[in-house]
Amino acid sequence: MLDLLRQIRWQDLLDIIIVSIISYRILLIIKGTKAAQMLAGLGILLIASFFSRYLQLYTIDWIIQSFWSQVVIVLIILFQPEIRRALAHMGESSFLQGFTSAEELKSLEEIVKVSVGLANRKIGALIVLERDVSLKDYVEIGTPLDAKVTKELLLSIFHPTSPIHDGAVVIRGNRVVAAGCFLPITLGADVSKTLGTRHRAGIGVTEETDAVAIIVSEETGTISVAIHGKLQTHIDMGTLRDILTDLFTESKKTVGVPKKSQDFLGRRGSENR
Repeated sequence: MLDLLRQIRWQDLLDIIIVSIISYRILLIIKGTKAAQMLAGLGILLIASFFSRYLQLYTIDWIIQSFWSQVVIVLIILFQPEIRRALAHMGESSFLQGFTSAEELKSLEEIVKVSVGLANRKIGALIVLERDVSLKDYVEIGTPLDAKVTKELLLSIFHPTSPIHDGAVVIRGNRVVAAGCFLPITLGADVSKTLGTRHRAGIGVTEETDAVAIIVSEETGTISVAIHGKLQTHIDMGTLRDILTDLFTESKKTVGVPKKSQDFLGRRGSENR
C-alpha cells in the first residue's frame, strides 16, 4: 500500500479532482430530467453485458457489444438537450457576462414596451430582472418557461385570463425563465399602506437580492421600479428605458446601482417612505 501511495503524483490527484467535479456537475444538470432515466438504462445495459459474458449468452452479448460500438453517437442523440444546457452554463462565465449583448438590449426594449402597454390597459404586472444574485429559489416555485423575451409573450402571461397572471415573471438576460413566481413580501414599517401585494413583493425581492422589479398597477395604470428596496412610482417610458439601460450596461462594469440610477432615485425620492 505504501509503495502504491508513493507512486501517486500530484498530477494524478489533480486529475481525479477535476474528473470528480465534472462528473458531479453533469449529475446536477441531468438530475430530475429524462436524461437521468436514460443514464439508468445505460447502467442496466452495462450490467446485462457483464452477465451475458459470464453466462456465455453469445447472441445477447453480440447485440450489446454492437450497441456499445455506437455509444458515443447514441449519447449525443439522447442527451442533446442536456449537452446544450451544459454548454450554455459554460457560456455564462463571469468573463462572458462582462458584455451586454445586442439581444439583451433588444429584450430591455421589449420589456419597456410591454410595461407601457400593460399600464395603458391597466393590467397588473410584476417583472423581475435578474442581475448578479441568482433568483433560482424563486424560479423553482414558479412555472418554468425558458422562452425568448417578447412583447407578445409577456402580454399573454399577464392577461387577466392567464392562470399565472398574478405571479411574477423572472427574466435572466434575454430569456423568460419562469412565470407565476411567488416573491417575499416586504415587512418594512415605512412602506406606504396604499401599496398592494404586487408592489410589496417587488420591494421585497429587491431587498433580498440586487434584482430590478418593474411593477404595473392595475388600479392606477402607473409603472413603478424597485431597486435595492427603494420604490419609485409614476415612471414614464423614457425614464424606464434610461434606468434599465443604465443598470444593465454600467452594472457589467461596476458593483451596485450605477451612478445615474442612484442620482435618479435620490432626486425623485423614494415613494415607499
